[in-house]
Amino acid sequence: MADAKLRFRVAAGRQEWKASTAFSSSMTEPERRPSFDAGRSSRRLKGLTTTTQEINRQIRSYGRTVVARSRYLSQNNPYAMQAKKVFVSALAGTGIKPSSLNADAPFKSKLQEVWLDWTDEADADGLTDLYGMQATIASEMFDAGECFVRLRARRPEDGLIVPLQLQLLPSEMLPLNDNRMLADGNYVQMGVEFNVIGKRVAYWFLRQHPGADQVNFRSGFAGEQVRVPAEEVLHLFDPTGFAGQIRGIPHTLSGIVVAAVLDCYDDAELERKRVAALFGGFITTELGDDAAPHPMAEGIEAAQAAGKDSAIALEPGAMLDLDPGQDVTFAEPADVGGNYEAFQYRNLLRMAAGFGVPYAAMTGDLRQANYGSIRAGLVEFRRRIEAMQHAVMVFQFCRPVWRRFINDAVLAGRLPVGPAQYLAEPHGYRRAKWIAPRWDWVDPLKDRQAEKLAVDAGFKARSDVIEAEGYDPEETDQRIAADRAREKRLGLSFAPAKAPPAAAAKEEDDKPEPTGDKTDGA
Repeated sequence: MADAKLRFRVAAGRQEWKASTAFSSSMTEPERRPSFDAGRSSRRLKGLTTTTQEINRQIRSYGRTVVARSRYLSQNNPYAMQAKKVFVSALAGTGIKPSSLNADAPFKSKLQEVWLDWTDEADADGLTDLYGMQATIASEMFDAGECFVRLRARRPEDGLIVPLQLQLLPSEMLPLNDNRMLADGNYVQMGVEFNVIGKRVAYWFLRQHPGADQVNFRSGFAGEQVRVPAEEVLHLFDPTGFAGQIRGIPHTLSGIVVAAVLDCYDDAELERKRVAALFGGFITTELGDDAAPHPMAEGIEAAQAAGKDSAIALEPGAMLDLDPGQDVTFAEPADVGGNYEAFQYRNLLRMAAGFGVPYAAMTGDLRQANYGSIRAGLVEFRRRIEAMQHAVMVFQFCRPVWRRFINDAVLAGRLPVGPAQYLAEPHGYRRAKWIAPRWDWVDPLKDRQAEKLAVDAGFKARSDVIEAEGYDPEETDQRIAADRAREKRLGLSFAPAKAPPAAAAKEEDDKPEPTGDKTDGA
């Protein structure tokens, strides 16, 4: 019976295939053409590159070159450098900071105190604090699209508040050309080791940067790799670009070509104007058929030997005598043209769109901007930055560092909770909200008034307003209470002064009488 059903299904499938083939053959040529214009290989779309390569294959093939060009532009192109600064200040700013949600006030107070002390010791290189490292990560995100953070456990004798430090590694430290199978069944793709189910288990870092000077104390490590377990590495990159993406893509990717070509054009235009400006004028001499060559044509040495100097110094009010047959033609260098500025404006708009920053912020050009246009551009830019802050900086960096910090702080005895009590419910001690740096608007007075109206009407919580300013609401309330107590103790008052009764009565008398007829008893 089962065989009969199988034969029937196969036969039915063949009949459907035959019907489909017959229908296709009966179609006319216009009917068989693609209905999507974007899918045709017509004359208009011949210049549009079409590829079905996987994103990871493209990163393997071109990632190293793209990162190198991106870094070059951000160092040498003024607009790219400014765009990078705008991106870093928006993404990281003064730092994304935690606020513990634990209900135990003594524990929370001690946790915030230990965290604040540890942030000054977090950098393994000792160059900045934790929030400065966030700015470095944002800089690497702009140039290379990714950054690696290695969690380095330290010994108790190192004298740190918490025996933990962070080491930042650039994208080049994980080679893209490291693709191989391992003996245990795992495989390495672009330096990342995966197990048989596709989970990241390790990273194969180079011991030395591939572009480092080989004549140094670490020259023996050139090309040598070290395997670091995945639980000790944080890989920061924007995963929202492509599904299945393994490595990061520079934030500047779509603007690199425009920036590079425009930079070359600007250099050529500037050099052309500089060279043209070197020529103030030209001396022309009319010679007969039997006249000897002019000394200028024989070179500088021949002209000096003949006692004739062709260089004429121009001074205000100078009257110059020229030899018979000589004339002076002043140089008139060609201008850049009336459309130069419009041309630059449009291409800089393209560059800013490719770099993901507002045009006015990248160029400093505010001539065509007003309050509404700037605010509209900043709203969209900040919405994009807030999404990246949540998906990358908070989820991939802040939360893992916070969890590891609390774990090590409990084991080191820095927090008022025992290891057994902590391990019984670790999530209750780890819960925190992350406060991003505040956004400064164009007109802060209007925004303050709008926030106050929303709070007074019950549309918004006061704590939300304080968090938007980049502060912890509970800490802010404690500081306000402490300030008020100190003001009361010292007899200080910063409240607005009230008008005295006499002044108030005078203001009432000065009010104009209402116009119109009055009737008794009205």
